[in-house]
Amino acid sequence: MMYSQYLLFNDEFYPVDAAVLTAANRGFKFGDGLFESMRMISNKLQFADLHADRLAAGMKALKIDGYNLIDDYFLRQKTADLAKKNKWGGNARFRLAIYRQGAGVYTPETNKSAYVLEGISLQASTYQLNAKGLIIDVYDEMTKPVHLLSNFKTANALLYVMAGLFKTQHRLDEAIILNQHGFICESISSNVFVVYNKQIYTPALTEGCVSGVMRTAVMQICKLNNIPLIEAQISPEILKEAEEVFITNATQGIQWIMGYGRKRYFNEYAKFLSEKLNLL
Repeated sequence: MMYSQYLLFNDEFYPVDAAVLTAANRGFKFGDGLFESMRMISNKLQFADLHADRLAAGMKALKIDGYNLIDDYFLRQKTADLAKKNKWGGNARFRLAIYRQGAGVYTPETNKSAYVLEGISLQASTYQLNAKGLIIDVYDEMTKPVHLLSNFKTANALLYVMAGLFKTQHRLDEAIILNQHGFICESISSNVFVVYNKQIYTPALTEGCVSGVMRTAVMQICKLNNIPLIEAQISPEILKEAEEVFITNATQGIQWIMGYGRKRYFNEYAKFLSEKLNLL
C-alpha cells in the first residue's frame, strides 16, 4: 500500500497535509455534504456510472448545485488524474467528499458545491474475499432514522462513529445497525445480506439503508445467475437462524461473516458471488 502525496481540491493538486479547508467550511461545521468511496482496479474505476447516479441523487436531495457536472466521466477523469499524479499503479481506493460552499449558519447563503478527492494505492488487482470470517454483533445503543437522506452517504456520520466505538469496545470485526423500527438496516461500512432457507435477503431501501453501489452490483449478479434475492424488512432474530451472512461495499467487495454470538455461518454464496464479481 502506497500512501498519497497529493489530493485534488476543486481541480487543483495540493500536498495531502495542506490545510485546504478553513474553519468556516460547512462540511466541518454542519456536516453539510456527502461522500463517495470508490475502487480502481487495473486503471479502471469500478461502477463509475452507479457512483455518479448516487452522487447526483444525493446532491439533488441536499439541494446542492452542480450535480449535472459530476457524472461518470468526471469521476473517471479525476480519479485517473490523481492516480497518475501520485504515481500509483492501477489499483487504488478513493474518497470523494462534496460539500456546500459559502457562508451562512444553518441556512446556507449559496448552494454551490466544492469537492476534495483523496486516495490510497492498493496492491490487489481483484476484489478479495476475506480468508477469515468476521465476528459481528448488533449495535443497540442508537438506531438509524428512516428519512429522505437515509439512502445516501452524508457527511453526518456520528451514528457510524458510535457503532465503531462499540465494535472496538466489544472486540468485534463489524457491527450491525438497526433502523428506528428495530429491523436490520446495514453495518458500519456496508450493506447486509442474509441467507435463510437458501434464499438471499437484504434490507429494502425503505428500511433506511445506504443505497450501496456494491449492493446494486450483487443484486445484478444474482439476477444474471437466477439466484432469488428478496429486498425485505428483516428482523435481527433471523441472525440466529441464518445459514449465511455477508456484507458488501464498493471498496472491499464482499466480506463473509463467520460468527454472531455462538452462531457460526457458512460462506458458500459469498464465495460464488465474489468470483462472479471479479468477472464483471
